[in-house]
Amino acid sequence: MEILAFGVQADEKPLIERAFADHHPTRTLDVFLNTDTAPIAAGHEIVSTSVNCDLGADVLSNLAAGGTRMVAQRSTGFNNVDLDVAERLGITVARVSAYSPYSVAEFAWTLAMAVNRRIVRASTRTRDFDFRLDGLMGRDLHGRTAGILGTGKIGEAFARIAHGFGMRLLGWDVAENPACRELGMTYVPKEQLLAESDLVSLHVPLLPSTRHLIDATALKSMRDDAILVNSSRGGLVDTAALVDELRAGRFTGVGLDVYEAEAGLFFLDKSLEAVDDDTLARLVTFPNVLVTSHQAYYTVDAVTQIVATTVDNVLDYTAGRRSENVLVPRS
Repeated sequence: MEILAFGVQADEKPLIERAFADHHPTRTLDVFLNTDTAPIAAGHEIVSTSVNCDLGADVLSNLAAGGTRMVAQRSTGFNNVDLDVAERLGITVARVSAYSPYSVAEFAWTLAMAVNRRIVRASTRTRDFDFRLDGLMGRDLHGRTAGILGTGKIGEAFARIAHGFGMRLLGWDVAENPACRELGMTYVPKEQLLAESDLVSLHVPLLPSTRHLIDATALKSMRDDAILVNSSRGGLVDTAALVDELRAGRFTGVGLDVYEAEAGLFFLDKSLEAVDDDTLARLVTFPNVLVTSHQAYYTVDAVTQIVATTVDNVLDYTAGRRSENVLVPRS
């Protein structure tokens, strides 16, 4: 049985091929699964997808018509999958429920430090042999307050790094993490966290209840000189409202590894095209904003774990087993 994998990055391809080598032949595609590419999957019982693939009703119906019975998602997030439709069509869906939390937490800190210390601007200057320090002044984070929205495994890893910096820790979550408590974290309402934090980092899943968790009201409640980092899901932040605040001259820095309208943009080369997303086009013009293309997870350690779990999910499906990674069980 050949596995068809969509949205495979060049660095990811050999890892996938090696992981499946002893189990199933694998065909990898750099294109993402959507209504245009779904017909390619005809005749493949199992397809593997990335987080920016479209697994809405139309695509799932096309897959089912072509004989697909299992989708192995290579990510923790699954907001791109219509699970109700998948269940109705009899398509099993599995995801990677966990992988290295350090990859994302460390990258979130990379964004925070880059905007705080003006690294991109400094690097651009020195390439032009401009060695002035004007406009490059940052702040010590030691003694300041880190507010962490979402204190699961990634949030905890981020908190441990913040603790190493000597920061005061505030947390918000539906359930408290005892390990974060041991670090000295105080759990407070979201409104208090936003009002008191010098650095706010988002580590919650995208659900209907968390969509635009950071909306216009939340942004206005933050300190004018705060740093905002989002390495979780783009839909957590109301980007249009964020642009309005940035235009007003607020925030020391904003680091975004995700964007709420990233599908069809991120992971692709759009450098020779006119991007018609006015919000994103405006966002990247601000000198205190750093946008990266959903790469926080992208370490050899994390991707190796993601691929290994994907293989296990496929083997569980073929053997009729069910694990905690299954979102829609085999019918």
